[in-house]
Amino acid sequence: MGAEQAHRFAVVSAKWGISPKDRVQDEACLRTQLWGKELSNPVGLAAGFDKDAECVDGMFGAGFGLVEVGSITPLAQPGNPQPRMFRLPEDRACINRYGFNSRGHAYAEQVLQHRRATRSSPSSSLEEVPRSLKPGRLLGVNLGKNKVSGPDDHSDYVKGVERFGPLADYLVINVSSPNTPGLRSLQARESLDKLIGEVMHARNALSSPQPPLVLKIAPDLDEAQMKDIASVALAHHVDGIIVSNTTITRPDSLKSRNYLVRETGGLSGPPVKPLSLACLRQMYKMTQGKITLIGCGGIRTGEDALEFGRAGASVIQLYTSMAYDGLGVVREVKDDIARGLNGRSWSDIVGEDVRKSFPKA
Repeated sequence: MGAEQAHRFAVVSAKWGISPKDRVQDEACLRTQLWGKELSNPVGLAAGFDKDAECVDGMFGAGFGLVEVGSITPLAQPGNPQPRMFRLPEDRACINRYGFNSRGHAYAEQVLQHRRATRSSPSSSLEEVPRSLKPGRLLGVNLGKNKVSGPDDHSDYVKGVERFGPLADYLVINVSSPNTPGLRSLQARESLDKLIGEVMHARNALSSPQPPLVLKIAPDLDEAQMKDIASVALAHHVDGIIVSNTTITRPDSLKSRNYLVRETGGLSGPPVKPLSLACLRQMYKMTQGKITLIGCGGIRTGEDALEFGRAGASVIQLYTSMAYDGLGVVREVKDDIARGLNGRSWSDIVGEDVRKSFPKA
């Protein structure tokens, strides 16, 4: 089975409830808070797996503390031609150039609205539970822009905020996919400042409770670019930053065959971990821990997760590891984290390695 076909099979299996489930209660040491909301554990599903919000409950059933769907674009679009997903087995990595294939806002909204309607009951108010509809779990919606939209047109993101704000526990502005031409240029200071200003205005116009707004950035940024992003995020009171997306670089450590390594697209999995971890440490230091950071990139073990936590991640996300280890990796990572905490709680370790370098008050 090809990589994309296997991906689709996994989504459909989870959609119909026939994928593996985690029936073990999360240990107390894994509990944490994100934007004032309770989380049963800090292990999340990164965007890119459930692009159209089709298997949210299946992914929560697998044990994730947070599930992020998308990226979702306003108009349906097919993405790039196939093949566009490639496994690098020697590296336990993947290269993808999906290109924001999406069924569009209307489809995903209908799926989430139907899910919400079928779970409402006279005895419980939907205002009392998170928009994940599961206590201790959070649902994120990752927003993208259509390929046909102009480079300076931010209305795709604004539409996403307006449409999915009432349905999500948090919203993600994805400006870092390498597979949509010109998208990463939105990370430049002037462009980002304008974009964030517009989407924050749209978010602030939503009825309460307003979802936190999160920015997803690339790992391929230099120090000056990261400083610009940190400055804009702090100035606009952005609620969070996901560090990071896939990389367009090809580290020398790659062992897979050259014809695979040379494929165009974003590289994910263990080879991107050093880049993402370094980027996370820098961003935590630059924001002085004032912005919630979500760690993502090459996480496949509990020790990886703990490294990201100590580097400043309030929660972590994984995806590529599932392609090699299956959904059982979620429980394995949580168990490994609990053992590694050795009597402490997850919240105790967040940023502890980087805070040592903070100037004394």
